[in-house]
Amino acid sequence: MLGMTPVLVFGLAAMIMLLTRRRPGGEWPGPAVEEVTAGFDPAAHGLVPSAELDPGRAGPPMRLLRRKELEALADSCLAGGWRAAEAYVTAAGEDWDERWSRLDFLARVAAERDAWLTAWEEAGASACAAATVRARLLVQRAWEARGSGFPAQVAPERMAAFRTQLPAAYELARRAAESDRRDPGPWVVMITAARGMRLPRRKFRELWAEVTARAPHHVGGHWQAMQYWCAKWHGSDALMLRFAVRAVHAAPAGSPLPGLYLQALTELELRHGPRGLPGGRRHRDLLPRVAAALDGSPASNEQVPLLRHLLAHFALMSRQPALALEQFRRIGPWCGAHPWSAAPNPVRAFDRARALAAALTGPDGTGDGRTAAHA
Repeated sequence: MLGMTPVLVFGLAAMIMLLTRRRPGGEWPGPAVEEVTAGFDPAAHGLVPSAELDPGRAGPPMRLLRRKELEALADSCLAGGWRAAEAYVTAAGEDWDERWSRLDFLARVAAERDAWLTAWEEAGASACAAATVRARLLVQRAWEARGSGFPAQVAPERMAAFRTQLPAAYELARRAAESDRRDPGPWVVMITAARGMRLPRRKFRELWAEVTARAPHHVGGHWQAMQYWCAKWHGSDALMLRFAVRAVHAAPAGSPLPGLYLQALTELELRHGPRGLPGGRRHRDLLPRVAAALDGSPASNEQVPLLRHLLAHFALMSRQPALALEQFRRIGPWCGAHPWSAAPNPVRAFDRARALAAALTGPDGTGDGRTAAHA
Protein backbone atom coordinates (compact mmCIF):
# COMPACT_ATOMS: atom_id res chain seq x y z
CA MET A 1 0.00 0.00 0.00
CA LEU A 2 8.62 0.84 3.20
CA GLY A 3 11.67 0.74 6.36
CA MET A 4 10.16 0.99 9.79
CA THR A 5 8.17 4.19 10.02
CA PRO A 6 7.96 6.17 13.26
CA VAL A 7 4.20 5.60 13.28
CA LEU A 8 4.60 1.82 13.16
CA VAL A 9 7.31 1.82 15.84
CA PHE A 10 5.08 3.92 18.08
CA GLY A 11 2.04 1.88 17.08
CA LEU A 12 3.57 -1.42 18.14
CA ALA A 13 4.77 0.08 21.39
CA ALA A 14 1.37 1.60 22.08
CA MET A 15 -0.38 -1.65 21.28
CA ILE A 16 1.78 -3.45 23.82
CA MET A 17 1.17 -0.72 26.39
CA LEU A 18 -2.58 -0.73 25.86
CA LEU A 19 -2.84 -4.48 26.08
CA THR A 20 -0.53 -5.05 29.02
CA ARG A 21 -0.84 -2.00 31.25
CA ARG A 22 -2.48 -2.11 34.68
CA ARG A 23 -6.27 -2.00 34.47
CA PRO A 24 -8.37 0.37 36.61
CA GLY A 25 -9.33 -2.44 38.99
CA GLY A 26 -5.70 -3.33 39.56
CA GLU A 27 -6.23 -6.91 38.40
CA TRP A 28 -2.73 -7.44 37.07
CA PRO A 29 0.59 -5.61 36.88
CA GLY A 30 1.17 -5.47 33.15
CA PRO A 31 4.01 -7.76 32.07
CA ALA A 32 6.49 -6.96 29.33
CA VAL A 33 5.60 -8.10 25.82
CA GLU A 34 8.27 -10.82 25.97
CA GLU A 35 6.47 -12.35 28.93
CA VAL A 36 3.08 -12.00 27.28
CA THR A 37 4.19 -13.80 24.12
CA ALA A 38 6.66 -16.29 25.61
CA GLY A 39 6.17 -19.86 24.45
CA PHE A 40 3.82 -18.89 21.63
CA ASP A 41 2.66 -22.02 19.82
CA PRO A 42 0.72 -21.04 16.67
CA ALA A 43 -0.76 -24.51 16.17
CA ALA A 44 -2.34 -24.42 19.65
CA HIS A 45 -4.43 -21.45 18.48
CA GLY A 46 -5.34 -22.69 15.02
CA LEU A 47 -2.67 -20.60 13.30
CA VAL A 48 -0.16 -21.61 10.65
CA PRO A 49 3.42 -22.26 11.84
CA SER A 50 5.71 -19.26 12.02
CA ALA A 51 8.10 -20.89 9.56
CA GLU A 52 5.38 -20.83 6.87
CA LEU A 53 4.66 -17.08 7.00
CA ASP A 54 4.99 -15.40 3.61
CA PRO A 55 5.71 -11.65 3.40
CA GLY A 56 5.41 -11.68 -0.38
CA ARG A 57 1.62 -11.49 -0.52
CA ALA A 58 -1.32 -10.01 1.39
CA GLY A 59 -3.53 -13.00 0.63
CA PRO A 60 -3.77 -16.13 -1.49
CA PRO A 61 -2.71 -15.86 -5.13
CA MET A 62 -5.27 -15.23 -7.82
CA ARG A 63 -6.84 -18.38 -9.25
CA LEU A 64 -4.79 -19.62 -12.19
CA LEU A 65 -7.70 -19.45 -14.64
CA ARG A 66 -8.53 -15.89 -13.60
CA ARG A 67 -4.90 -14.82 -13.92
CA LYS A 68 -4.62 -16.35 -17.39
CA GLU A 69 -7.81 -14.60 -18.48
CA LEU A 70 -6.48 -11.21 -17.40
CA GLU A 71 -3.10 -11.87 -18.98
CA ALA A 72 -4.79 -12.76 -22.27
CA LEU A 73 -6.90 -9.61 -22.09
CA ALA A 74 -3.88 -7.42 -21.42
CA ASP A 75 -1.93 -9.09 -24.24
CA SER A 76 -4.83 -8.50 -26.64
CA CYS A 77 -4.97 -4.82 -25.72
CA LEU A 78 -1.25 -4.27 -25.90
CA ALA A 79 -1.22 -5.92 -29.32
CA GLY A 80 -3.57 -3.16 -30.49
CA GLY A 81 -6.99 -4.76 -30.08
CA TRP A 82 -9.82 -3.10 -28.17
CA ARG A 83 -12.82 -5.37 -28.74
CA ALA A 84 -11.81 -7.74 -25.94
CA ALA A 85 -11.62 -4.74 -23.59
CA GLU A 86 -15.08 -3.59 -24.65
CA ALA A 87 -16.51 -7.10 -24.11
CA TYR A 88 -14.80 -7.34 -20.72
CA VAL A 89 -16.47 -4.15 -19.49
CA THR A 90 -19.85 -4.99 -21.02
CA ALA A 91 -19.86 -8.39 -19.27
CA ALA A 92 -20.00 -6.66 -15.90
CA GLY A 93 -23.50 -5.46 -16.70
CA GLU A 94 -24.84 -3.12 -14.03
CA ASP A 95 -22.73 -4.54 -11.24
CA TRP A 96 -21.16 -1.12 -10.82
CA ASP A 97 -18.43 -2.18 -8.40
CA GLU A 98 -17.34 -4.93 -10.77
CA ARG A 99 -17.55 -2.59 -13.74
CA TRP A 100 -15.36 -0.04 -11.94
CA SER A 101 -12.84 -2.75 -11.10
CA ARG A 102 -12.65 -3.70 -14.77
CA LEU A 103 -12.32 -0.10 -15.93
CA ASP A 104 -9.55 0.40 -13.41
CA PHE A 105 -7.73 -2.69 -14.66
CA LEU A 106 -7.92 -1.42 -18.24
CA ALA A 107 -6.57 1.97 -17.17
CA ARG A 108 -3.54 0.18 -15.71
CA VAL A 109 -3.08 -1.71 -18.97
CA ALA A 110 -3.32 1.57 -20.89
CA ALA A 111 -0.63 3.03 -18.67
CA GLU A 112 1.78 0.58 -20.33
CA ARG A 113 0.67 1.36 -23.88
CA ASP A 114 -2.49 3.16 -24.95
CA ALA A 115 -2.66 2.84 -28.75
CA TRP A 116 -5.47 0.28 -28.34
CA LEU A 117 -7.41 2.75 -26.18
CA THR A 118 -7.05 5.44 -28.82
CA ALA A 119 -8.39 3.01 -31.44
CA TRP A 120 -11.33 2.18 -29.16
CA GLU A 121 -12.14 5.87 -28.70
CA GLU A 122 -11.95 6.50 -32.44
CA ALA A 123 -14.28 3.57 -33.14
CA GLY A 124 -16.96 5.20 -31.00
CA ALA A 125 -18.06 1.88 -29.49
CA SER A 126 -19.10 1.88 -25.84
CA ALA A 127 -18.07 5.54 -25.72
CA CYS A 128 -18.68 5.93 -21.99
CA ALA A 129 -16.45 3.01 -21.06
CA ALA A 130 -13.60 4.07 -23.35
CA ALA A 131 -13.75 7.69 -22.18
CA THR A 132 -13.86 6.63 -18.54
CA VAL A 133 -10.74 4.51 -18.98
CA ARG A 134 -8.99 7.48 -20.62
CA ALA A 135 -10.10 9.89 -17.91
CA ARG A 136 -8.99 7.43 -15.22
CA LEU A 137 -5.63 7.16 -16.96
CA LEU A 138 -5.24 10.96 -17.05
CA VAL A 139 -5.98 11.17 -13.32
CA GLN A 140 -3.46 8.41 -12.66
CA ARG A 141 -0.79 10.27 -14.65
CA ALA A 142 -1.56 13.51 -12.82
CA TRP A 143 -1.01 11.76 -9.48
CA GLU A 144 2.25 10.29 -10.76
CA ALA A 145 3.38 13.81 -11.68
CA ARG A 146 2.54 14.97 -8.17
CA GLY A 147 4.19 12.10 -6.34
CA SER A 148 3.41 11.04 -2.79
CA GLY A 149 3.50 13.03 0.43
CA PHE A 150 1.48 15.75 2.09
CA PRO A 151 1.06 18.99 0.09
CA ALA A 152 3.85 20.75 2.00
CA GLN A 153 6.23 17.94 1.00
CA VAL A 154 5.52 18.15 -2.75
CA ALA A 155 7.81 20.31 -4.89
CA PRO A 156 5.99 23.34 -6.37
CA GLU A 157 6.70 22.32 -9.96
CA ARG A 158 5.26 18.83 -9.33
CA MET A 159 2.17 20.29 -7.70
CA ALA A 160 1.71 22.67 -10.63
CA ALA A 161 1.92 19.79 -13.13
CA PHE A 162 -0.60 17.86 -11.05
CA ARG A 163 -3.14 20.65 -10.98
CA THR A 164 -2.65 21.48 -14.65
CA GLN A 165 -3.45 17.93 -15.78
CA LEU A 166 -6.56 17.27 -13.71
CA PRO A 167 -9.08 19.58 -15.46
CA ALA A 168 -8.72 17.66 -18.73
CA ALA A 169 -9.49 14.40 -16.92
CA TYR A 170 -12.48 16.00 -15.22
CA GLU A 171 -13.90 17.37 -18.47
CA LEU A 172 -13.46 14.05 -20.27
CA ALA A 173 -15.23 12.24 -17.44
CA ARG A 174 -18.05 14.78 -17.58
CA ARG A 175 -18.55 14.06 -21.28
CA ALA A 176 -18.42 10.33 -20.59
CA ALA A 177 -21.20 10.74 -18.05
CA GLU A 178 -23.36 12.40 -20.68
CA SER A 179 -22.95 9.43 -23.01
CA ASP A 180 -24.32 6.94 -20.47
CA ARG A 181 -26.35 8.47 -17.67
CA ARG A 182 -26.62 5.17 -15.76
CA ASP A 183 -22.90 4.56 -15.17
CA PRO A 184 -21.42 5.98 -11.94
CA GLY A 185 -17.86 5.38 -13.20
CA PRO A 186 -17.33 8.81 -14.80
CA TRP A 187 -18.61 10.47 -11.62
CA VAL A 188 -16.10 8.51 -9.54
CA VAL A 189 -13.36 9.87 -11.80
CA MET A 190 -14.74 13.38 -11.29
CA ILE A 191 -14.75 13.15 -7.49
CA THR A 192 -11.17 11.83 -7.65
CA ALA A 193 -10.08 14.78 -9.77
CA ALA A 194 -12.11 17.17 -7.60
CA ARG A 195 -9.81 16.48 -4.67
CA GLY A 196 -6.75 17.73 -6.51
CA MET A 197 -8.63 20.56 -8.23
CA ARG A 198 -9.65 21.93 -4.82
CA LEU A 199 -13.32 22.01 -5.66
CA PRO A 200 -15.36 23.55 -2.83
CA ARG A 201 -17.43 21.35 -0.58
CA ARG A 202 -20.73 22.47 -2.10
CA LYS A 203 -19.62 21.40 -5.57
CA PHE A 204 -18.16 18.16 -4.26
CA ARG A 205 -21.42 17.27 -2.53
CA GLU A 206 -23.23 17.78 -5.84
CA LEU A 207 -20.83 15.36 -7.55
CA TRP A 208 -21.18 12.85 -4.73
CA ALA A 209 -24.95 12.97 -5.03
CA GLU A 210 -24.56 11.95 -8.68
CA VAL A 211 -22.48 8.92 -7.65
CA THR A 212 -24.90 7.77 -4.97
CA ALA A 213 -27.94 8.34 -7.18
CA ARG A 214 -26.50 5.64 -9.47
CA ALA A 215 -24.71 3.38 -6.98
CA PRO A 216 -25.41 4.23 -3.31
CA HIS A 217 -22.82 1.78 -1.97
CA HIS A 218 -20.09 2.07 -4.62
CA VAL A 219 -16.92 0.91 -2.84
CA GLY A 220 -14.42 2.74 -5.06
CA GLY A 221 -16.49 5.88 -4.97
CA HIS A 222 -16.66 5.84 -1.18
CA TRP A 223 -12.91 5.45 -0.94
CA GLN A 224 -12.32 8.48 -3.17
CA ALA A 225 -14.92 10.55 -1.33
CA MET A 226 -13.42 9.67 2.04
CA GLN A 227 -10.09 10.97 0.79
CA TYR A 228 -11.71 14.30 -0.05
CA TRP A 229 -13.03 14.54 3.52
CA CYS A 230 -9.61 13.77 5.07
CA ALA A 231 -7.92 16.56 7.00
CA LYS A 232 -4.98 16.40 4.59
CA TRP A 233 -7.28 17.43 1.73
CA HIS A 234 -10.50 19.38 2.25
CA GLY A 235 -12.11 18.05 5.41
CA SER A 236 -11.17 17.14 8.94
CA ASP A 237 -10.61 14.04 11.03
CA ALA A 238 -14.18 14.31 12.31
CA LEU A 239 -15.73 14.67 8.85
CA MET A 240 -13.73 11.76 7.48
CA LEU A 241 -14.62 9.50 10.40
CA ARG A 242 -18.28 10.45 10.24
CA PHE A 243 -18.35 9.61 6.54
CA ALA A 244 -16.78 6.20 7.17
CA VAL A 245 -19.10 5.36 10.07
CA ARG A 246 -22.14 6.18 7.95
CA ALA A 247 -20.85 3.84 5.25
CA VAL A 248 -20.61 1.01 7.78
CA HIS A 249 -24.21 1.48 8.87
CA ALA A 250 -25.57 1.89 5.33
CA ALA A 251 -23.70 -0.96 3.62
CA PRO A 252 -25.81 -3.82 2.27
CA ALA A 253 -25.16 -7.46 3.12
CA GLY A 254 -22.34 -8.98 1.09
CA SER A 255 -20.52 -5.68 0.54
CA PRO A 256 -16.98 -5.04 1.80
CA LEU A 257 -17.88 -1.34 2.09
CA PRO A 258 -17.66 -1.37 5.94
CA GLY A 259 -13.93 -1.89 5.45
CA LEU A 260 -13.84 1.84 4.71
CA TYR A 261 -13.88 2.37 8.47
CA LEU A 262 -10.56 0.50 8.76
CA GLN A 263 -9.08 2.76 6.10
CA ALA A 264 -10.28 5.80 8.03
CA LEU A 265 -8.58 4.47 11.16
CA THR A 266 -5.40 3.97 9.13
CA GLU A 267 -5.53 7.61 8.03
CA LEU A 268 -5.87 8.71 11.65
CA GLU A 269 -3.04 6.49 12.85
CA LEU A 270 -0.69 7.62 10.09
CA ARG A 271 -1.49 11.25 10.81
CA HIS A 272 -1.49 11.25 14.61
CA GLY A 273 -0.14 7.93 15.83
CA PRO A 274 -2.19 5.48 17.92
CA ARG A 275 -3.37 8.18 20.29
CA GLY A 276 -5.31 9.70 17.42
CA LEU A 277 -7.59 6.67 17.16
CA PRO A 278 -11.17 7.13 18.39
CA GLY A 279 -12.12 5.75 21.78
CA GLY A 280 -15.42 4.82 23.30
CA ARG A 281 -17.69 1.83 23.02
CA ARG A 282 -19.47 3.12 19.92
CA HIS A 283 -16.30 3.00 17.86
CA ARG A 284 -15.05 -0.19 19.52
CA ASP A 285 -18.28 -1.97 18.64
CA LEU A 286 -17.94 -1.11 14.97
CA LEU A 287 -15.06 -3.55 14.51
CA PRO A 288 -17.13 -6.74 15.02
CA ARG A 289 -19.63 -5.28 12.57
CA VAL A 290 -16.85 -4.77 10.02
CA ALA A 291 -15.66 -8.33 10.64
CA ALA A 292 -19.16 -9.69 9.94
CA ALA A 293 -19.28 -7.71 6.69
CA LEU A 294 -15.94 -9.12 5.55
CA ASP A 295 -17.10 -12.63 6.43
CA GLY A 296 -20.15 -12.09 4.23
CA SER A 297 -18.22 -10.68 1.26
CA PRO A 298 -17.42 -12.90 -1.74
CA ALA A 299 -14.27 -14.92 -1.22
CA SER A 300 -13.03 -13.72 -4.62
CA ASN A 301 -12.97 -10.06 -3.53
CA GLU A 302 -9.30 -9.09 -3.59
CA GLN A 303 -9.75 -6.28 -1.06
CA VAL A 304 -10.90 -8.56 1.75
CA PRO A 305 -7.46 -9.99 2.66
CA LEU A 306 -5.99 -6.47 2.82
CA LEU A 307 -8.82 -5.35 5.06
CA ARG A 308 -8.42 -8.34 7.37
CA HIS A 309 -4.85 -7.29 8.13
CA LEU A 310 -6.09 -3.85 9.16
CA LEU A 311 -8.92 -5.37 11.17
CA ALA A 312 -6.54 -7.64 13.09
CA HIS A 313 -4.32 -4.64 13.87
CA PHE A 314 -7.10 -2.34 15.05
CA ALA A 315 -8.84 -5.11 16.97
CA LEU A 316 -5.65 -5.48 19.00
CA MET A 317 -5.38 -1.74 19.45
CA SER A 318 -8.96 -1.64 20.77
CA ARG A 319 -8.41 -4.51 23.23
CA GLN A 320 -10.36 -7.08 21.26
CA PRO A 321 -7.72 -9.82 21.01
CA ALA A 322 -10.22 -12.61 20.31
CA LEU A 323 -11.47 -10.71 17.26
CA ALA A 324 -7.87 -10.14 16.15
CA LEU A 325 -7.02 -13.80 16.64
CA GLU A 326 -9.90 -14.88 14.42
CA GLN A 327 -8.66 -12.56 11.68
CA PHE A 328 -5.17 -14.06 11.93
CA ARG A 329 -6.70 -17.52 11.52
CA ARG A 330 -8.52 -16.38 8.39
CA ILE A 331 -5.46 -14.56 7.00
CA GLY A 332 -3.33 -17.70 7.15
CA PRO A 333 0.36 -17.44 6.20
CA TRP A 334 0.18 -14.18 4.26
CA CYS A 335 1.75 -11.14 5.91
CA GLY A 336 2.72 -8.86 3.01
CA ALA A 337 0.27 -6.08 3.89
CA HIS A 338 0.00 -2.93 5.95
CA PRO A 339 0.81 -2.50 8.81
CA TRP A 340 3.33 -5.37 8.92
CA SER A 341 4.91 -4.40 5.59
CA ALA A 342 6.02 -1.10 7.13
CA ALA A 343 8.40 -2.99 9.44
CA PRO A 344 11.95 -3.98 8.46
CA ASN A 345 10.91 -7.56 9.25
CA PRO A 346 7.22 -7.99 8.33
CA VAL A 347 7.23 -11.64 9.35
CA ARG A 348 8.41 -10.83 12.86
CA ALA A 349 5.95 -7.94 13.23
CA PHE A 350 3.07 -10.12 12.06
CA ASP A 351 4.06 -13.09 14.21
CA ARG A 352 4.46 -10.89 17.27
CA ALA A 353 0.98 -9.47 16.77
CA ARG A 354 -0.41 -13.01 16.43
CA ALA A 355 1.33 -13.98 19.65
CA LEU A 356 -0.18 -11.00 21.47
CA ALA A 357 -3.65 -11.84 20.19
CA ALA A 358 -3.27 -15.47 21.28
CA ALA A 359 -1.84 -14.63 24.70
CA LEU A 360 -4.51 -12.06 25.49
CA THR A 361 -7.46 -14.16 24.38
CA GLY A 362 -9.10 -16.00 27.24
CA PRO A 363 -9.42 -19.79 27.51
CA ASP A 364 -13.01 -19.57 26.26
CA GLY A 365 -11.85 -17.70 23.18
CA THR A 366 -13.75 -14.52 24.00
CA GLY A 367 -11.89 -12.60 26.69
CA ASP A 368 -8.51 -11.41 27.82
CA GLY A 369 -6.49 -14.39 28.93
CA ARG A 370 -3.93 -12.46 30.93
CA THR A 371 -6.57 -10.41 32.69
CA ALA A 372 -8.44 -13.57 33.62
CA ALA A 373 -5.27 -15.22 34.84
CA HIS A 374 -4.39 -12.29 37.09
CA ALA A 375 -7.88 -11.41 38.32
